[in-house]
Amino acid sequence: MDVHILVATDADYVVNDVTNALGAPDVSFTIVREGREVTRVVAERTPDLAILDLQVGSKGGMAITMDLRLDASSGNAPDVKVLMLLDREADVHLARRSAANAWLVKPFDPLALKRAVRDVLAEPVEALPESVDDTADEAETVEEEAPVAG
Repeated sequence: MDVHILVATDADYVVNDVTNALGAPDVSFTIVREGREVTRVVAERTPDLAILDLQVGSKGGMAITMDLRLDASSGNAPDVKVLMLLDREADVHLARRSAANAWLVKPFDPLALKRAVRDVLAEPVEALPESVDDTADEAETVEEEAPVAG
């Protein structure tokens, strides 16, 4: 199964970390370095997954995710699964509020990223945002909000 992943970040190390961890013969990447370009790029080639950094140029991952959700709910774009990369644990509320499917706090290890991607890709597209919390025995949920992945 071929998988196409959009990576939105303006940080070279994030691009390297993601592509090194997830690179395989059946995985392709589109790198976007400006947040305002993500919705246009998604419209041109819908990815199986969008991995969004918390800050991408002049637009944040939360705003990008909200734009993607709004476009999908209005029928103007396909629904895209989102894995958000957070700068700190305190940013988890941003991922929850934007309806990201899952998130990881940087720095992350490659295995945690692979697990999070596997779990998100296994979810049905129409499912409410939900993911697995690899650090706790019981998933935390608050008003249909996604628990932490990784």
